[in-house]
Amino acid sequence: VAVLIVQHLDPRHKSVLASLLSRHSRLPVKQAVHDEPIRPATIYIAPPDRHLLVANGRIELSQSQLVHFTRPSIDLLFESVAGAYGERVIGVILTGTGFDGATGIRAVKRVGGTTIVQDPAQAAHSGMPHAAHATGCVDYVLALDEIGPTIVQMVATRTTERSRLIDGQ
Repeated sequence: VAVLIVQHLDPRHKSVLASLLSRHSRLPVKQAVHDEPIRPATIYIAPPDRHLLVANGRIELSQSQLVHFTRPSIDLLFESVAGAYGERVIGVILTGTGFDGATGIRAVKRVGGTTIVQDPAQAAHSGMPHAAHATGCVDYVLALDEIGPTIVQMVATRTTERSRLIDGQ
């Protein structure tokens, strides 16, 4: 499974998220590069001031218009992964102001993907989790420390189910 992350960040600042996550992840973490193939078990971070999209198994970076006053936009990422990967997508909204991600959550749900939102009551900034939850398209509202283990369990379950189908069980 590949992980794609969008963080709202002032476009004049260099992102240190990849470096920070690398210290705590067993998976390789890197800033996404335009047109690179998406590799399993890799974490890709959107660079500042670039929309992160996917198409044909590759990363696409765009500097198209701001969406909800932001670039990168979570909505655009979720819409592109929903179109590319359908029901296999797990979309997660964490703390943040505004409502970027709410439209994307709808897109993920529309294709049968799974949606998770950080509990707005526990988020440092509840705007984005609240807006996503208000769509009615959220499968799980979880405390921050429950999100990672829940995703790991989902992926493990799906992998086991897929192996059974391939093995004919």
